[in-house]
Amino acid sequence: MKPVSVAAIYLLFWVLTLFAVLPLGVKTSDEAGEDKVAGQADSAPSNPQLGRKLLLTTVISAAIFAVFFANYVFGWVTVDDLPGGKPLPR
Repeated sequence: MKPVSVAAIYLLFWVLTLFAVLPLGVKTSDEAGEDKVAGQADSAPSNPQLGRKLLLTTVISAAIFAVFFANYVFGWVTVDDLPGGKPLPR
């Protein structure tokens, strides 16, 4: 697999993982007992903890990508193993 392909696939895993991690631990100003800023949406998080979530996203996506890449190298699950799967012409 080419390095550009590796980077692109990892980026896809990272972005999808970020969307899964973003809602974790979010509290609105009402739930946190804080005053709202003028013009703030009711659903806006009080403390989004973005640094923590970016680190968590990186760790989780690296683990998922490691399993994906190991499957690519060792061929644990191939197209032939999938229902209705046909190998692609090379």
